[in-house]
Amino acid sequence: MRGSTTGPTPLRGGVRQGVPGSGRPRTAAGAVAAAALLLPLLGAAPSTARPSEAAPAPDRLQTAFAAAATEYRVPRSVLLGVSYLQSRWDAHGGAPSVTGGYGPMHLTDARTALARAASSHHAGTEDPRGDGSRPAPRPEPAPVDTAALPDRLSTLGRAAELTGLSADALRTDPAANVAGGAALLADAQRGLGAPLSGDPADWYGAVARFSGADDTATAAAYADDVYAVIRSGERRTTDAGQRVALAARPGVVPETARLAAAGLRAGSAAGTECPRTVSCEWIPAPYEEFGEGDYGNHDLGDRPASQRIRYIVVHDTEGTWDGVLNLVRDPAYVSWNYTLRSTDGHIAQHVKAEDVAWHAGNWYVNAGSVGLEHEGFLAEPDAWYTEAMYRSSARLVKYLSKKYGVPLDRQHILGHDNVPGPTAATVPGMHTDPGPYWDWAHYFALLGRPFTPSAGKGAAVVTIRPGYAANRPVFTGCAAAGESCAAHGSSAVRLYADHSEDAPLIKDVGLGTTPTTGVNDLSSRVSTGQRYAVADRWGEWTAIWYLGQKAWLRNPPRRPAAVPAKGLTVTPKEGLESVPVYGRAYPEAAAYPAGVPVQPVSALPYRLPAGQRYVVGEKVRGEYYSAVTYDVASHRVVRGEDAYYEIQYGHRVAFVRAADVDVVRRPAVSSAGRVPPEAASAGRTGRR
Repeated sequence: MRGSTTGPTPLRGGVRQGVPGSGRPRTAAGAVAAAALLLPLLGAAPSTARPSEAAPAPDRLQTAFAAAATEYRVPRSVLLGVSYLQSRWDAHGGAPSVTGGYGPMHLTDARTALARAASSHHAGTEDPRGDGSRPAPRPEPAPVDTAALPDRLSTLGRAAELTGLSADALRTDPAANVAGGAALLADAQRGLGAPLSGDPADWYGAVARFSGADDTATAAAYADDVYAVIRSGERRTTDAGQRVALAARPGVVPETARLAAAGLRAGSAAGTECPRTVSCEWIPAPYEEFGEGDYGNHDLGDRPASQRIRYIVVHDTEGTWDGVLNLVRDPAYVSWNYTLRSTDGHIAQHVKAEDVAWHAGNWYVNAGSVGLEHEGFLAEPDAWYTEAMYRSSARLVKYLSKKYGVPLDRQHILGHDNVPGPTAATVPGMHTDPGPYWDWAHYFALLGRPFTPSAGKGAAVVTIRPGYAANRPVFTGCAAAGESCAAHGSSAVRLYADHSEDAPLIKDVGLGTTPTTGVNDLSSRVSTGQRYAVADRWGEWTAIWYLGQKAWLRNPPRRPAAVPAKGLTVTPKEGLESVPVYGRAYPEAAAYPAGVPVQPVSALPYRLPAGQRYVVGEKVRGEYYSAVTYDVASHRVVRGEDAYYEIQYGHRVAFVRAADVDVVRRPAVSSAGRVPPEAASAGRTGRR
């Protein structure tokens, strides 16, 4: 809700809300100042000053947590633990998350956030099935019904009622936002008939209710994560430079029985393929025949017995939870394997891993992948993802990786924006989600595979790894074409044609357009975790081989954008000026049995020139899953003799025929760190 509460806060259960023991309406300055009198952290801070103003600049948020905890009689560790799971204590400059959550406590006001959103940050025209022999239906998704948003997407209004603070203050002022979160926790505790105890163990039920989940399994999984943070402790500097710490409380054992009083429905993980550490439910996508020759919205298969699962693809839904679930249950729409909810990390599975969902826009990738859609509908420049969703997603990915042998690296854990167009005509229409604001470094740290240097200075391969919070490349087009996006931490690093930010941006010939700083323009940027072969170095600049060109990125030693790495690379065989690049690894024509139409091995509008090297993901045999009818008896997996190397070619991965290239295992690097021209030719002989 907008505006401020001008009268006394409402009564609930005979207790006036917002200010325990007081009948006065609360103001932003007055209530926090009153709490300051009770805080040991404040020391000599004047009692009449707001803690966020009186405390040293880097400590204001820590002080605000202490003030709100005292004011609303919520254990400080509980308040800090909940906020960490929501936002890792970041304020994001008052910008909303992908589900309309604001501030360190992720108070949701999705209706306001939706009104400010102007476009999708992963717009594309691709056919999600990605198989020209049988294109998928492409209905338009229905607009979001803001009148039907669930309570979990409108907690900010309730916080305004409880505190007397304006909705605008709760969105933009971190101290007010923390107070709003504390008020909601206290309200949840009272709603359970529980005392406002100083023991964090007594708050399990309130924490579970704060999640907004409507089932016990999800609420419990959320609360378990919060208490895991409380037991382990956390310490970090936020995106606004605030130093926040939560001291470890390893002995805290929460009273989990309090959840029974929350009145939530019983959740069920029956039928799902999820780890026990997440909450999961089965909401099946339909495999149905409709119309003449039409069926949807996925294909039945027998993976991994028939085909290996090689990839896990990370998507962003650009739709609300309920709306997205309606789409995946429509046989005339498309499908994916899992959807993850932003507010609490809850997971719904729609397609079994053995079957093939239509999600990535490239049939070769679809046939060998599992697709994860992460809830979100905003194109705001600061659109951010909750810690609860990151953690739930990472647990699911680790489970799938272990079960199906998917390597935990950026050539197998792909963003939708890393999936190549299957043919030249499809390249311009491929999607760009989850976009430059997905924190790949944090995600892989949660996966247990942080991006750290794996080679010495001057290595011939680098891993892209900027510091997310401090790395703020300029983007445009978030709200309107040509307009600058707000500054925000990013996983993306921009590439130039020379070692200067005044040089032209690298051009992607496949797009056929002049490169821009547009948020959807992938032509001249790389992403955290991707690995590239070093082409040159100049002062604080490093050049990599990218899209057949030498592309420069600024890489100062004190704030590196890339770190030394190891990795196999490939280069054209000696005597070849260049070799073709493909968007799929299909078999040769002779491999197709009778009755299965031969699929063209069509090259993309790119080449891999002599002397250039590209990092290898893996070597695979050509493979095609023929599934163009509803009757599974006609489905065939075709395998050829031709082999391919998957490579990191540009922002997206690509494939080259193994017969066209040689592997460079240990390319030479000069003592000064500059890669000499003879390195590539040495590699073409296969020399170690």
